[in-house]
Amino acid sequence: MVTDPSNIKRALRAELRERRRTRTSVERASATEGFTRNLQKLVTDSGASFISCYLSATHEPNTREFLNWAQANGIRTLFPIAREDGLLDWTQGDGESEAEGLFGMPEPVGEILGPMIINDVDLIIVPAAAVDASGVRLGWGRGYFDKTLGSMQKCPPVYALIFDDELLESVPREIHDQPVDGVVTPTQIHPF
Repeated sequence: MVTDPSNIKRALRAELRERRRTRTSVERASATEGFTRNLQKLVTDSGASFISCYLSATHEPNTREFLNWAQANGIRTLFPIAREDGLLDWTQGDGESEAEGLFGMPEPVGEILGPMIINDVDLIIVPAAAVDASGVRLGWGRGYFDKTLGSMQKCPPVYALIFDDELLESVPREIHDQPVDGVVTPTQIHPF
């Protein structure tokens, strides 16, 4: 019997969402320290001076301390802005203001730079629900990052930000799913 990968993905996403919701504030604070330290190391070791990252929502791995560090250290940062047509625009934001974007996700306020500017970054940090041992990324189901990564002329390294227990042996993959080059967790930087 063949099982539909999209149904398996839906069930796995629900389980992962619940895990994230039930993490304690102590677990989150400890994870944030690890994420920040490892993201700083990834950027420093790669020599990246222009990156793409996202503003984290409440239950996601916290990117905000890292983003403060990036800004203080002159690392230019692009942020995704979801469009209704399923594509991403980008902004550098004003560093202080944010608004609720499509689907309730936080987005910085700033000049919209269009979808092509992503081609200029040195490193891309993406959200994920889980990633498997071969670099297959399970996103949250809307395909924004898969479309972006799949359309790039020359894609720089792409790292997903996940909790340690979200690095799985395998996740279901469909034809449109784009792999990542590595993951950053609170305890490690794991390239594939």
